[in-house]
Amino acid sequence: MKKIFNFSPGPAILPHQVLLKAQNELINWNNLNFSVMEISHRSKYFINLVEEFENNLRILMNIPNTYKILFFQGGARTQFSAIPMNLLNYNQKADYVNIGYWSYKAMEEAKKYCKPNIIHVRKIINNILYIKPINEWVLDNKSIYVHYCSNETIEGIAINEDPNLKNTIVVADLSSTILTKKINIANYGIIYASTQKNVGPSGLTIVIIRDDLIIKNSYRKELPSVLNYKIISDNNSMYNTPPTFSLYLSSLVVKWLKKKGGIKYISKVNQKKAKLLYSTIDNSKIYINNISIKNRSLTNIVFKINKKNIENIFLQEAEKQGLYFLKGHSVIGGIRASIYNAMPLEGVQALIKFMNNFEKKYT
Repeated sequence: MKKIFNFSPGPAILPHQVLLKAQNELINWNNLNFSVMEISHRSKYFINLVEEFENNLRILMNIPNTYKILFFQGGARTQFSAIPMNLLNYNQKADYVNIGYWSYKAMEEAKKYCKPNIIHVRKIINNILYIKPINEWVLDNKSIYVHYCSNETIEGIAINEDPNLKNTIVVADLSSTILTKKINIANYGIIYASTQKNVGPSGLTIVIIRDDLIIKNSYRKELPSVLNYKIISDNNSMYNTPPTFSLYLSSLVVKWLKKKGGIKYISKVNQKKAKLLYSTIDNSKIYINNISIKNRSLTNIVFKINKKNIENIFLQEAEKQGLYFLKGHSVIGGIRASIYNAMPLEGVQALIKFMNNFEKKYT
């Protein structure tokens, strides 16, 4: 049987060992003779699972005790609304750094709750796209927080430096980069990430929030209880029924990563995968990536082919070789290879082999 590799940007590939374990436990979890999907989220069995999941996240990411880990239903889009509603009153504003599609979507949602100060940081020099370094961002000293997306999955653009901003609260969407590399949690006020890229299946969002940002009395009476950080924190993320199966699978993924060697180990693997793929693109006569080296994504690698009417042929022939979901987002087209934590080096090597053979065939 042909080996299949899944380059989907999300929901994305999960570790094979995790899927096998979930398969084996599907109807008999923890020898209880029922599925994890069939038990109450308030039962001691499930509470133990969530506590272990949270503890493993703290260990892997070195999260201080001054931060809470909250679990929400829905994707990162839900937090586009929750963040300004929890942190701002009606007259306050926030900085929104615009580097791409998801940054723009977060900013557009924030307009419903505040007047965001838009910070444009993209620049093109000699047809190469750059993102201004963080120390060149012009922030408004009256803004309560600065929001940015660390990795734009659609365009393959990334802010790869850790923020070290004083006198403001840093809020970051790390959906594509959480658990892929070491970060200093203390540099952030809030980190949020939907799980369907590096952590688990869709339906769950992790919010890591500094204690002092969990406001006792919400500024906005219209803030829904299920998005209220104080209520969710006080109820240990069990205020309403959470996506139990997503929590279960995500807990297995973090245990898998911990057993593999943690973030230090996976970061080296991710660097190697990305380096090999970008090297193939850069040394090619037909593949083009126009993003500056400093701002290239390590998880979503995009490129175009400089020959007309050939990208569909590339995608069709790739699938015949077991390389799936390489089509770029409809917003920009092209090719996109998402190589999150669960993508093995073998998958990237198989893609590179195909790319080299394809180039020889069509040049």
